[in-house]
Amino acid sequence: MKLDVLFFAAHPDDIELCCGGTLLKLVRAGKFVGIADLTQGELSTRGTIDIRKQETCDAANVLGVPYRINLNMQDGNITNTENNRLKIIQVIRTCRPDIIFLPYPYDRHPDHIHASELIRDAAFYSGLSKIESEFENKKQEAHRPAKSVYFMQTYTFEPSFIVDITNEFDSKMNAILCYRSQFHNPESNEQETFISDKKYLDNIKARAEYYGFKIGVKFGEPFYMEETIKIDPLNLFN
Repeated sequence: MKLDVLFFAAHPDDIELCCGGTLLKLVRAGKFVGIADLTQGELSTRGTIDIRKQETCDAANVLGVPYRINLNMQDGNITNTENNRLKIIQVIRTCRPDIIFLPYPYDRHPDHIHASELIRDAAFYSGLSKIESEFENKKQEAHRPAKSVYFMQTYTFEPSFIVDITNEFDSKMNAILCYRSQFHNPESNEQETFISDKKYLDNIKARAEYYGFKIGVKFGEPFYMEETIKIDPLNLFN
């Protein structure tokens, strides 16, 4: 499936939390968008793999993405190996996205750090024709995304740009809440975690409000790019 944009994340729910509003905005603009989760989140303190699979499907339906794949890498041990790079290369060459989104390379969770490096390297090597890959027994053509965009997780950065997600925020939160096992539930007897704290989702909203404030709107999502961004100066009047 040819995609315009492909979002990569270490765990199911990372995309919804960090850039779900932007993904929704792209979908609503008619772009073909997909998600590739590197792991099943099997080390999560709460929930099971089967529960998380269903939650991921439910969230994908809310987001309206036609393509979501799990690469079944080892949660807690995402490594930048040839085999893992090849898994990502196969997805990039299958979907041939113009733009990819990936985790910012500095974060509190080691998986996010390692995933960022792995995805960045694989995206580069995907453009080298002498690195061979196959899909459904057919040789794949080289493809390198034109742009790579980093999304914010726990640690902050000075953004290259901020996306207005005011109209998408409620749907973003609905997608997040599909992961019922992971977030605050007063009836749950499972161990509390960093993200199951009842203040966590309030913090997600507060961050969106802060970055919205930075650009004069209600809610925003921040992003970073290593490349210099070309803009139309007429957009400065918007």
